[in-house]
Amino acid sequence: EETFGPVAPLFRFYDEEEAIMIANSTDAGLASYFYTRDVGRIFRVGEALGFGLVGANAGVISMEIAPFGGMKSSGLGREGSKYGMDDYLEIKYLAIDGI
Repeated sequence: EETFGPVAPLFRFYDEEEAIMIANSTDAGLASYFYTRDVGRIFRVGEALGFGLVGANAGVISMEIAPFGGMKSSGLGREGSKYGMDDYLEIKYLAIDGI
């Protein structure tokens, strides 16, 4: 069951890959947070985590200009930001040649 509330579980891990595996092993995927001094790690781990919102060295990650939504059992789609209307739109491509 997905936990909503101020919870900070602590897990031991051997290396970066194991930490990502442990984090991604949940069915929930709304938000995740991690702290590091390594800028390269921010991009590697941030990309590898299967969550809709990822905070790197940040505790508050939700704001009106950022798309808000989860992955996996935490839902599909986004609300807020310029992406909030995407689920309600149908995109059409029209190619014109030789006018």
